[in-house]
Amino acid sequence: MEIFVPGRICLFGEHSDWAGGYRRINADLEKGHTIITGTNQGIYARVSSHPNKLIFHAALNDGSRKGPYELPMERDALLAEAEKGGFLSYVAGVAYQVLTHYRVRGLEIDNYKTDLPVKKGLSSSAAVCVLIARAFNRIYDLKMTLRGEMEYAYLGEITTPSRCGRMDQGCAYGNRPILMTFDGDRIDVKEFNVPNNLYFVIVDLHAGKDTREILGKLNESYPFPATDLHRGVQEYLGPINKKIVKTAEKLLTEGNAKALGRLMTEAQAELDKHLQPACPSQLTAPILHKLLSDKRIQPYIYGGKGVGSQGDGTAQLIAKDAENQEKLIRIIENEMDMSCLKLIIQSGQRVKKAVIPAAGFGLRLFPASKAMKKELFPVLDRDGRTKPAIQIIIEEAVHAGIEEIAIIVQPEDQPLFEEYFYQPLRIENLSKLSQENQAYSQYILDLGHRLTFIPQETQDGLGHATYCANDWVDGEPFLLMLGDHLYQSNTDISCTRQLLNAYDRVGHSVVGLMTTPAKDVQKFGCVTGIWQEKDVLLSITDFTEKPSAEYAKEHLYVEGMHEDTFLTISGQYVLTPKIFDILKNHIHHNLRESGVFQLTSALDKVRVEEGFSGYILQGQRFDIGAPDTYRQTLIALGD
Repeated sequence: MEIFVPGRICLFGEHSDWAGGYRRINADLEKGHTIITGTNQGIYARVSSHPNKLIFHAALNDGSRKGPYELPMERDALLAEAEKGGFLSYVAGVAYQVLTHYRVRGLEIDNYKTDLPVKKGLSSSAAVCVLIARAFNRIYDLKMTLRGEMEYAYLGEITTPSRCGRMDQGCAYGNRPILMTFDGDRIDVKEFNVPNNLYFVIVDLHAGKDTREILGKLNESYPFPATDLHRGVQEYLGPINKKIVKTAEKLLTEGNAKALGRLMTEAQAELDKHLQPACPSQLTAPILHKLLSDKRIQPYIYGGKGVGSQGDGTAQLIAKDAENQEKLIRIIENEMDMSCLKLIIQSGQRVKKAVIPAAGFGLRLFPASKAMKKELFPVLDRDGRTKPAIQIIIEEAVHAGIEEIAIIVQPEDQPLFEEYFYQPLRIENLSKLSQENQAYSQYILDLGHRLTFIPQETQDGLGHATYCANDWVDGEPFLLMLGDHLYQSNTDISCTRQLLNAYDRVGHSVVGLMTTPAKDVQKFGCVTGIWQEKDVLLSITDFTEKPSAEYAKEHLYVEGMHEDTFLTISGQYVLTPKIFDILKNHIHHNLRESGVFQLTSALDKVRVEEGFSGYILQGQRFDIGAPDTYRQTLIALGD
């Protein structure tokens, strides 16, 4: 299994993680707030299981190799190595924590490439710790969320002599920005996307700073202030920092690079005013300030500030665009003799395509399904028109912002769909319609311009039907909607748009969920997990296809829900292209379940490799795939 873990850079809110931790003692302190993002550089590894050892092959920044290091998978041996300090201690520390809490065997980890600089404020040690936690999680399917990997990485690092901050392991969330809030021992994490690429340059100042001295001096101001200097430190790391970080979150989500640059300059000025007096020997930082004010770089940047514990260690600059980023790097490296890292916060890829499988026979609706495809069954819609069910599904996708739709069909059924969406009415029939309905006839043809029909030569399950769209999707995230499920939102936002909004927020695969009583769970795929936001957003830890009520009660309970209520899959998904890699492997190796290629087991592998969220849809699901539920749909939508 391949794993990549990036470094992390703190964009705003340095020191607030440990400062917010003092709320355990002094509740009058403000919470800590910080925004971090993953770097473009990181640690690359191939991992596999081992029966009884922890084996680590290390790649250094210069391309050389060290190791292999070998340790027995025994708690005493791992703890002893962790407490020694040094590079291997991070590997051993996390393994010790995982072995303490889970029944696992060993790992062999080939760290074949590392391009993440060490000791530059980019949390290289935290990246190693996250790598080990993720390797155990994925190889042994420990059902950890990203948050769980982050927590075990932190526990592992503090098992060593390192005393890292609580934000460091945020690199578990990858190369997208997250807002972290620190309240004593509690951490909240909020993921978000940016609408356009933002271009940063991280500069190694090639100078020195004493991080221990900085932390020691600043910690003297906590937990209770005794002097005006202490109050100034707490003011900056508390209310001032909160205001800066909240403003930064707004500007990042707007993609406003120019205003972000101004805010970075303002944040540095406020830090100089309030924190520099507490540790002038380190925070006066003449080299940092000389760089930030250098006239040679001003035409290419919107602003800049220090990074990490501050001082003359590392600086971050926000460039005006990609071209200016390159020019900036050349000037700093060639004229100032400093080294640079390129950091691009990339915009989340908008979901523009939808896939609708419609190749099933409709066994439960026989004999009607012999005369007509179930996706073409008539339904009285809310607008008073009787439509084929699939048109209602298509319209929901289009109204949510989807631009192109692929419908997976049996080859012999393709003409039926094409006739409805592609062929104009015969003139003698068109002339009998009212002007309104003549216009509506053209509207149906306009919908057809968005459609592509993809044949499924053999009906081998939902997983196989989804894989048929692989080439058409062409490496983009996409919306998957079942061809026999309709939805009715309880809000002004459609169920599909709700799900797309959730994807924009989390940036990885997400499935719509519905609360379902235990007596009905055997009809649906079911999930369990840990709340990211209670009753709204779930980090999924397991997918199960149509479980019994007894199995659900034993294995699929979600904390805080009624003991007889579970979360089932609504039939709407936003999926990353990773799903096709997994389905291709299933099909190539003929890995069938109940005779077909299931989607649910592939979803669970996506969860293991990339993370997977579930969003509780505010609305109702209607399944037209069986006589009783089709009747219920007609009644509900006809009211």
